[in-house]
Amino acid sequence: MDGTTASKSVYKARTATQLIFLVCGLGMASWAPMVPYAKDRLALNDANLGLLLLLLGAGAMLMMPTSGWLVSRFGSRIIMIGAVFLMALTLPLLLILSDTTAMAITLFLFGSGVGSVDVAMNAHGVQVQNLFGRPIMSSLHGLFSVGGLVGSLGLGFLIKLGINPVYAIVSIALLMILIALTQYQFLFSANAERQAIAQFASEAAKPAEPGLRSAWLDKRVLFLGMMCFAIFLAEGAILDWSAIFLRDVRGIAPELAGAGYAAFSIAMAVMRLVGDKIVAHFNGKTVVVGGSVLGALGLTMAIVSPWLVGALVGFVLLGLGAANIVPVFFSAAGRLSGVTATVSLSAITTMGYTGLLAGPALLGFIAQYFSLAVALGCLALLLLIVALSYALSGKAN
Repeated sequence: MDGTTASKSVYKARTATQLIFLVCGLGMASWAPMVPYAKDRLALNDANLGLLLLLLGAGAMLMMPTSGWLVSRFGSRIIMIGAVFLMALTLPLLLILSDTTAMAITLFLFGSGVGSVDVAMNAHGVQVQNLFGRPIMSSLHGLFSVGGLVGSLGLGFLIKLGINPVYAIVSIALLMILIALTQYQFLFSANAERQAIAQFASEAAKPAEPGLRSAWLDKRVLFLGMMCFAIFLAEGAILDWSAIFLRDVRGIAPELAGAGYAAFSIAMAVMRLVGDKIVAHFNGKTVVVGGSVLGALGLTMAIVSPWLVGALVGFVLLGLGAANIVPVFFSAAGRLSGVTATVSLSAITTMGYTGLLAGPALLGFIAQYFSLAVALGCLALLLLIVALSYALSGKAN
């Protein structure tokens, strides 16, 4: 393969990876406007809803270590496509199931798909970035946020047009499958992925490929994992609870309750699409510390503002601040010496999704015994802890 062909294949792989990120964001965010409907349909209080939402994080967290091994053995491509199919097939069921047990099982399967595609697409993205020779992780996550925007508003918009909600969500699921199938050929095969690793000098220089258990003992992986835990918890809380907050606290109509996550996603999408330049211009510490502080201020504004517009502006500020934090963590994990990208990413995403696992239930109990505003206020404090921890860590990228 000559240099021109290789360059074209990398560009095509970048585009295909961006579209997989888009599909993942579309699938996850399509669940956000369904949460209030599920709460009412199943007659759940905040605490019980939190326990149900725990299943999404549980499915994701359970599959992430397994997905890391599967990606190492079979490559990212087949795992991404299979996981997208699982998400697409379970998504319509989340809108119609009225039995709590069936809903819990389906949400667990949906989360399993989310966790699998998350590990695979980030591992694939790191290899594409390595061959590109410049940051692209923020733009990849930017397409995830674009998908989040389309998903959070798309379902409500289609329903507003008079389309049957079941037909609307099935249309979104079919779109996810179509995008995945059309991009399959442009993603790196398992052999191409191994060649990409071999071509990347720092990867080739790594002396060993420790297993996931060894990676967990690496203090660098542990630190990045704990930081991901906090950020994933905050992002997951906006996905799961913003619609409930706007409907129950701000009194917005249920079909428009996804506006909070939409505002958050718009801000994240815009910031991530320019985030590669920001990360290249500033070091990672500035992005993480500054973004965490801005996110905490935005979340506080969303909580205390008595007006809907103020709450939405707060969600925008949170999105702007949080946008490039996770891409910085993932890029850092992909560059750790002595740990391959697949293993390190599997470890930190597992820890990150533990935040998604614990977060909804924890916030549900806090909301039940105090208020949802107090629960969201705890997240603002957590973001400040991330800022302080990373500022004192000595990391520059």
